[in-house]
Amino acid sequence: MSSQDLLTASSVILDSLNDGVYVCDRDRRIVYWSKSAERITGWTAKDVVGRRCLDDVLCHIDKDSHQLCGEEFCPLHRSMVTGTTSSVPLIVFAKGKDGTRIPMQVAVAPIRDQAGEVVGGVETFREMSAVLADLKRAERIQSLSLEHDLPKDNRVCFSTFYTPHDIVGGDFYAIRQLNADQYGFLLADVMGHGIAAALHTMHLSSIWERHCHLIANPAAFAETVNNDLAKVVKDESFATAICGVIDAAQRTLRFASAGGPPVLTVHPGGEADQLNSPGFPFGMMEDAPYEEVTAQFAAEDCLLLFSDGAVEIHNAEGEMLGIEGLVRILRNHGYPSSGFDINAVEEELLRFSNAIRLEDDLTFLEARFH
Repeated sequence: MSSQDLLTASSVILDSLNDGVYVCDRDRRIVYWSKSAERITGWTAKDVVGRRCLDDVLCHIDKDSHQLCGEEFCPLHRSMVTGTTSSVPLIVFAKGKDGTRIPMQVAVAPIRDQAGEVVGGVETFREMSAVLADLKRAERIQSLSLEHDLPKDNRVCFSTFYTPHDIVGGDFYAIRQLNADQYGFLLADVMGHGIAAALHTMHLSSIWERHCHLIANPAAFAETVNNDLAKVVKDESFATAICGVIDAAQRTLRFASAGGPPVLTVHPGGEADQLNSPGFPFGMMEDAPYEEVTAQFAAEDCLLLFSDGAVEIHNAEGEMLGIEGLVRILRNHGYPSSGFDINAVEEELLRFSNAIRLEDDLTFLEARFH
């Protein structure tokens, strides 16, 4: 079979697939557009071949409404830059020729020449309206378990920033007023992400409701939650977590950690101190010990809590971002004086990583003292 025959056969095979397929060069100019791509989007090969995918064609956005046709957030661009193939389907929303938004599951991979150099990328996609409808229902149910009705107090201001890896995620948080001055909180990161982890957050929500009256004693609360979970998950780590009490009048924090990342005290100039408390992840073993740690804050200090997804990010050399890397990103964006810009932080985290997208749920909980 000649090279031309092989090329023709390959085109016939790709056109016969139910999934849409398109190929771009390094400048993201579309060089191939399959028949199923035409069927799914309404764009014909004549409409798009020779144009860049970001030139008012698909105009992808993700589930969080990020425009993907810039540099960092575009999965196909990330695949070509990092030289990696997506390991799980990504959810995006493409613009059809009629202007409607089409939910899709996409997979991306780099294309290499004989010398191993990346010369382009290929994206496959399938329409997922039916699946998305179920996921959206699950998202609405899960959102009810997250306590969004944050307390209003002129002494301390609470903010939360939550970006699940998928439509639903495995991070859980809650903040509840205990009395005129004190607020109890829990931030937990269930192992994994996606539907299974989201179901576990519902379990965490019920446990929070059952035991939150104990949060005034963070270590006792952690011990109770851990024993409750250990009986269910049986010798498996269930979730890392931080739990505690903020006193707005005294500007103090008392907390216990269940294997979660350190707590950050961020001062007005951007300097940050780490607060640590030893403790096993919830569900690892019954009767695990937990310790209470106390911290004092000054006016205008910020308390910043976050899930593992904010720091357990690796670059191409295998180096982890870590706490220092996160603090550097925050300081570069003027935090805390300029406020917390979750979109800018996400972009910086992705730029540091060697991944097509951030690989875990991302949650921040901030308490800003006045």
